[in-house]
Amino acid sequence: MNKRYRIKKSSEIDAIFKVKRVKSDSYFAIYQSEDSSGDHFRFALSIGKKYGNAVARNLAKRRIRMIVSEMSTQFIKNKLFVVVVKPLVHDLSYQEMMDKLIILFKKSKLMESANE
Repeated sequence: MNKRYRIKKSSEIDAIFKVKRVKSDSYFAIYQSEDSSGDHFRFALSIGKKYGNAVARNLAKRRIRMIVSEMSTQFIKNKLFVVVVKPLVHDLSYQEMMDKLIILFKKSKLMESANE
């Protein structure tokens, strides 16, 4: 996944959290906002230390980045979102993680509904 799709500045992430448009389940929470200047979506990941050690956190981040890159053609342009990973994700396999994220992306209307 190209790094131009990532949000790195903490001020941008804080602005997304301030909008308070969130959809969540027991595994993930997705905060989102609009980006008026961008021509593509951008995202960030947030995972706390309660999740596990650094190896487990990095594995979860790699998996989520891979899921987002596989679904990148289906995301609506001009969207900014932050995926917050909850500790229960540790028990999920890659496929289960993908299924849960796709459901949340569709609920939050980040994905185009025509592409199923």
